[in-house]
Amino acid sequence: MIVPQSRLLLWVAIIVLPFAVVAAAVPEAAVLAGLCIVAVVVIALLDAARAQASLDGIGLELPRVVRLAKDRAGAIEVQIKNEQQRSKQLRIGLPLPREIHSPDEDLWTTLPASSRLSRFAWPCTPRKRGNYPLESCYLEAASPWGFWALRAKQPARAEVRVYPNLLMERKGVAALFLNRGNFGAHAQRQVGKGRDFEKLREYVHGDGFDDIHWKATAKRGRPVTKVFQIERTQEVYVVIDASRLSARSMEVAASRLQGEGSAAEDSRAAPQPSAFNFQLSTTTLERFITAALVLGLAAERQGDLFGLLSFSDKVQTFVRAKNGKAHYAACRDALYTLQPQIVTPDFEELCSFIRLRLRRRALLVFLTALDDPVLAESFARNLDLICRQHLILVNMLQPPGVRPLFSDPDVSSLDDVYRHLGGHALWHKLCELEKVLQRRGVRFSLLDNEKLSAQLVTQYLNVKQRQLI
Repeated sequence: MIVPQSRLLLWVAIIVLPFAVVAAAVPEAAVLAGLCIVAVVVIALLDAARAQASLDGIGLELPRVVRLAKDRAGAIEVQIKNEQQRSKQLRIGLPLPREIHSPDEDLWTTLPASSRLSRFAWPCTPRKRGNYPLESCYLEAASPWGFWALRAKQPARAEVRVYPNLLMERKGVAALFLNRGNFGAHAQRQVGKGRDFEKLREYVHGDGFDDIHWKATAKRGRPVTKVFQIERTQEVYVVIDASRLSARSMEVAASRLQGEGSAAEDSRAAPQPSAFNFQLSTTTLERFITAALVLGLAAERQGDLFGLLSFSDKVQTFVRAKNGKAHYAACRDALYTLQPQIVTPDFEELCSFIRLRLRRRALLVFLTALDDPVLAESFARNLDLICRQHLILVNMLQPPGVRPLFSDPDVSSLDDVYRHLGGHALWHKLCELEKVLQRRGVRFSLLDNEKLSAQLVTQYLNVKQRQLI
């Protein structure tokens, strides 16, 4: 498509319109005025004909996969091919989805002479986790004399993957691995002697009868003792509930959802209040996904195998426990497109799936919501399939206002009293659920929204130190 430029409009305003007025007012000068007008038209038509070749040899390429983090400033690398290697000013537009904010709707760049390839970075900040394909781009170049601009749409395929933002969560969890102060994972005495067979040795006075290897004793003719070592590689699975209750919204401090420096880049879009009083809305599932990936990093550091399982009314994603950077990338790819489903969770199918697929004893960390009494009863009933084989930790975000009745001193009206009564009733039901699960050997915890990742990692490290798996 060819469009007029401001230079053409200026010539029309300066030459064509005045000479047209002169030709109408002074008939004797009509011929001369007509010739001037025709000359301008001819020049414009010649420039329009030459403009058809303005984008010849110009092509634009995008990376096949662009990886960005939610609420963190990033960039899309754009590569321009200039086959003719001529200096040219180019206007570029990318049809970014509304979930990816960019301060620029289009960008101007100048292609240098004697250079076939040029690169520049398109700044952007994704606002929502997910997968966003780009199918095309838009180019504009001016005609040789600047009267026209040629616009064209070219294919440029790219896949923009927006992952959860783990920057602030990882900073909060880093303190757990420091052996200082009153907060963190401190060195503790290992309980037990391990379950993995290491070697045989001669009997020493004081060894128990359970540790004697009777076949080796009979073969050698003297007592032989089995030596065990602490398990170094164990399986850890995070089970994420992606059903209707995980779609509930909640508020999180802006400093937790945004990386450092992102507020500065977005200051043009909207004024940013202080991080101490600014709250952003997110969903329960978003917090679950972030905490699961942070726990995966902690398991990787401890040398354990990390796996994932997400479910709603059926099992949606299952990644068997492994370790390594490639496996962590696979877990991240399995979660970054996960969205809540408006369905009721099916705990019976979930527990049957776990019973059939996970043969080895593992640590199962459930991230779910059990404030619905019907769902809580179903969950507790179906746990009988797996609670004897696996170690299970059930975690739930503490709902707002769910606390004992007289724990909040700020009560000023009758409405506050009734609201606290409702919160106390729900808190009492959750305490009863905790006792029911405890009788099955399952630990139930209400976690703080702001400290979810740190509390999960603390639970995992405590399990490791006590050798409960």
